[in-house]
Amino acid sequence: DAAHMMMTAAACNREGVTFAGVHDSFWTHASTVTSMNSILRHTFVELHSMPLLSHLSDQLEAAGVQVPPLPALGTLDLQEVVKSTYFFS
Repeated sequence: DAAHMMMTAAACNREGVTFAGVHDSFWTHASTVTSMNSILRHTFVELHSMPLLSHLSDQLEAAGVQVPPLPALGTLDLQEVVKSTYFFS
């Protein structure tokens, strides 16, 4: 959640969209809600397209920690998030 919020805040800043947030609440002006909604979806896809668990596993193994095999990836098409009406409300 925090990583997604930071990515969203940075993307809003680049796009000139006012952003404020606390915990899992994200705010902007009424005139930029549509822009922020698009940014939210695209940053979510960007974040969750990264092999984060694999990177963590590699780092732990490099530090000498024995890590169990990673679970298989599911079939979720993250691009569906971009079209989702109720992704974030």
